[in-house]
Amino acid sequence: MTPALTGGCQCGAIRYALATVPARTTLCHCRMCQKAVGQPFAAYASVPMADFAWTRGTPPAFRSSSAAERHFCPQCGTPLTFRYVARGEMEVAVGTLDHPEKITPVAHVGVESRLPWMASAVLDALPQSANQGGDPIVAKLVNYQHPDHDTGQGWAAPAA
Repeated sequence: MTPALTGGCQCGAIRYALATVPARTTLCHCRMCQKAVGQPFAAYASVPMADFAWTRGTPPAFRSSSAAERHFCPQCGTPLTFRYVARGEMEVAVGTLDHPEKITPVAHVGVESRLPWMASAVLDALPQSANQGGDPIVAKLVNYQHPDHDTGQGWAAPAA
């Protein structure tokens, strides 16, 4: 497969490839997704199963309901996918793509559980700063996570 997009977990133990650019990307606000990703919503991009492949490691799956399962990295805990078992699709967590900026959401789902402060007017009114916004701890950090591209099988995080 010549990948259209690649991605993986934070530590690099699990990697995947998509043969096609996802046709549908949604932001899910349901309570199950909130808990699965530890965030107010989950962003998932969907491809046919035939266009999805694990390229490094095979992550375990958690059956989160009678209809769905979710894959995650057993080493670093990164949530990677969501999949309705009866459908022929794999939905990858957008944040795990090497280039998440190439994906644009087309819909919100699970809005009955959307947190009230997720309205764009509320979010846009909050103060904004860059990640390095003057925090001395952040300015000195050393990043141990896997880079946003495929690496050889022997890749390891820099020593602490």
